[in-house]
Amino acid sequence: MASALNELSATQAARWIADGRIRSEDLVRACLDRTAQREPEVAAWAALDPERALAAARQADATPAAGPLHGVPIGIKDVIDTADLPTGMGSPIYAGHQPRADASCVAMLKAAGAIVLGKTVTCEFAGSAPGATQNPWDRERTPGGSSSGSAAAVADRMVPLALGTQTGGSVLRPASFCGIVGFKPTYGTINRMGLKFAAESLDTIGMMARDPEDIALCLHVLTWSPPPQSLDDPERLRIGICRTPLWDKAEAETRAALDHAAQLAAAAGAELTEIDLPGHFSELGEARAIINDVERARSLAWEWARHRDAISPQMVRQVEHGHSVSGERYHAALRFAERARWALDPLLEGVDVLLAPCVNGEAPPGLHYAGDPSFQGLWTLLHVPTVSLPAIRGPHGMPVGVQLVGRRYSDLQVLAAARWLIRRAGLHGGTAMPESTGRHAIPA
Repeated sequence: MASALNELSATQAARWIADGRIRSEDLVRACLDRTAQREPEVAAWAALDPERALAAARQADATPAAGPLHGVPIGIKDVIDTADLPTGMGSPIYAGHQPRADASCVAMLKAAGAIVLGKTVTCEFAGSAPGATQNPWDRERTPGGSSSGSAAAVADRMVPLALGTQTGGSVLRPASFCGIVGFKPTYGTINRMGLKFAAESLDTIGMMARDPEDIALCLHVLTWSPPPQSLDDPERLRIGICRTPLWDKAEAETRAALDHAAQLAAAAGAELTEIDLPGHFSELGEARAIINDVERARSLAWEWARHRDAISPQMVRQVEHGHSVSGERYHAALRFAERARWALDPLLEGVDVLLAPCVNGEAPPGLHYAGDPSFQGLWTLLHVPTVSLPAIRGPHGMPVGVQLVGRRYSDLQVLAAARWLIRRAGLHGGTAMPESTGRHAIPA
């Protein structure tokens, strides 16, 4: 059976549009058809305007290529401003809110030819109060958060590429739970103008796709980094196995995922080394929580003063805790985090990337809890680039990912290592959805 256009990667779709093999309108229509079929069950989208997206696709087909994402549909997390779609931030306070301008990242993606298919569901203010999105693999389990809609839309083949944000684990955790690739770049790499801050010392705009090549392409557009085709696969990848001080929290499937990825890497010729983090790194979780809550309390000052009754109990607890933290304690957490960042660099000497657990285990049952962010939040606080990759299926058939971690500003090397693990070592996690998912077949 022929595959469907909505199953194409962003990179492949852009190439075929440029070559005239497919039209952007047909690709966008296939994604919209898939969305119409599955959205009643998955609830990945906060806002959609199919006619606007189709009009943009027809315009793309009628004009020369604007950039490397010309004619490719994307999703945008609903805490990132868009001038032609509302930005509700997962909160009733902002229902119908229409920004006047696109966020910087959205404007750059559009300038590269991308077509915004819609806004994806977010937990309230990119926090922990879940939205309506369900996991495409099991509707009774969480898709993770806070970038829940982006992860579900990409996993369910509604769109090949979507933006998310990460303050703790909001890109990598839903990517792992939904069986796709999630990427959090080095802190500050992507401009955050037009993002509703959660915690400004932590917030990072990230990406979700089904192929690390798409992540590299998106990073190229947003940062002017070299294009994906310039990435060189390492001849002999040096991997540090880092179980982290949180290893006792890892469930059996997470331990199995890390072992499986390590075994595949070794069989493909990688050089493996055990890397132990210093014991005091176990305190990074508490430091991140302090920084997160203080800065959330500040970022929500207007909402707290004017609309407190419309804020979720989960966010109320965080804001109240943020207000209770002294300036001295907050500054001590910031200083501790900075010392840990410098202490990490010597530990990475002699390895290209770390291979670490990504999540506690499979996506938890129920939609009230988006999962534990500790395995991802550790690296978020350290400001390093991380990428999650599907590794295995757990005991309930749900995806379980691992993550690769690099030095600050080694984003491209981390993505090259991810591509190496998939292409050369064969890491894929068994998460492909084999059924044809749309009526627009890829031409032979």
